[in-house]
Amino acid sequence: IDFDLILEKVKDLNVLAGEGISQIEHTPRGAQLRQPGPLPLTLYQNGIVMFDGPFRPYEDPSAQQCLRDITDGYFPSELQLRYPDGI
Repeated sequence: IDFDLILEKVKDLNVLAGEGISQIEHTPRGAQLRQPGPLPLTLYQNGIVMFDGPFRPYEDPSAQQCLRDITDGYFPSELQLRYPDGI
């Protein structure tokens, strides 16, 4: 696993997702600025954990797909169900 490449690609994706840019959130009293919350991804020597999900070893096909998406410069396709309108 090329951890340096993964970290570089995650930084690139963070920029695309608007890291550091506030968004307008409508409230009952008007609106306020808020920062988007992080999407936790933990890389271990032998696998990954995304959000509070299960540990997935690198041999697991879903972990391989997730990392392939990231190294190809895309947000992991598994996030489409959780974020149907995008990140």
